Amino acid sequence: MAELAINGGEPVRTKPWPAWPLFDEAEENALIEVLRSGRWYYADKVKEFEKEFAAFQDAGFGITVCNGTAALEAALVCRGVGAGDEVIIPAYTFQATADAVLRANAIPVFCDVELDTFNLDAEAAAVLITDRTKAVVPVHWAGLPCDMDRIGELAAEHGLAVVEDACHSWGSRWKGKGTGALGDAGGFSFQLSKNITAGEGGIVLTDDEELAALMRAFVNCGRGMDDPWYGHYRLGSNYRMTEFQAALLLVQLGRLEEQAERRAENAQYLNGELSRIAGVHIVREDERVTRRAYHAYLLRYVAAECDGLSREELIEALSAEGIPCWGSYSEPLYRNPLFQRSGDGPEYCPLSCPYYGGRMDYSEVECPNAERLCREAIWMSHSMLLGTREDMEDIVAAFHKVCAQE
Repeated sequence: MAELAINGGEPVRTKPWPAWPLFDEAEENALIEVLRSGRWYYADKVKEFEKEFAAFQDAGFGITVCNGTAALEAALVCRGVGAGDEVIIPAYTFQATADAVLRANAIPVFCDVELDTFNLDAEAAAVLITDRTKAVVPVHWAGLPCDMDRIGELAAEHGLAVVEDACHSWGSRWKGKGTGALGDAGGFSFQLSKNITAGEGGIVLTDDEELAALMRAFVNCGRGMDDPWYGHYRLGSNYRMTEFQAALLLVQLGRLEEQAERRAENAQYLNGELSRIAGVHIVREDERVTRRAYHAYLLRYVAAECDGLSREELIEALSAEGIPCWGSYSEPLYRNPLFQRSGDGPEYCPLSCPYYGGRMDYSEVECPNAERLCREAIWMSHSMLLGTREDMEDIVAAFHKVCAQE
């Protein structure tokens, strides 16, 4: 039995993984073109990217913004979410999902997730709907679309808005249609770690022309579409994207199709190989997902099923073998200090908002699956999935080597 690298043995792998972000002269030339044009503000590149990305995701309209959080905020506010409203979001997600709800002056209601998909549990969401519920925000975690059929049924039954947090799902499709275009609106992120990036940036998509106009006004200082420059008709903000970002994203979008296919092929290989290892649980597939982006490769490791290393020990040993990986969030979002504070007065809004009239004590929230994922999940970067089959074989070999030491 080979000695583990963490104990002084030879690691499975010493060569580097694919770098991120990936770029070449195409990005450089695109930036120089904008620089020399002198048109650095909202112009042709932004408009072109909005059109191309919306088409790529099968949406009618795209409105670029400065980041994914702003995209979600614009969608919620313009869809009518506001003071006194409740919005159902998954408990296993990044802070931005909740921030967008709070920025709309609404109340996040945390819902448990499916243990085998990491996604919002639609049946758990059904139980949380009250007469205050205005919207639901499904997060397509690591690129896997949520059960949009069931979420759509709930929305239709209760008159809810559906705002997709699609910030991990560039290119993902549910029954042939792109994420971000499955509900009322959907927001994407182009932050540095994302599968298509300009360092920062985002876009919000919709098929609703009226909603698109409202969102464009909201992110453009509340201006009307065809009105004088100083004509402001609603409260908005400056969430605009620059020409430099759009120029980068147009080049990156041209590479996304091939990269998505390569990630999916490598992920399928890992699924087949790693699922044979005791204690390793891969993400459940759904035949209604006709294409899936991989913002990360996820799995669960249940130490009790193999009488061996803890998750933390496994991660440390795999990293020593040349396979960088990490655990999930340390705790569900509702345990974040932001949600553990409470009181009266404006500093505790929107929970203390007189328009709410409800009671929300996040210290009493418990989502067992989300808490379990925080103990069991292991993530690997999407850039690793851009490697070769031999690179994937190194991942499998390292898992077998480490898990054989039980």
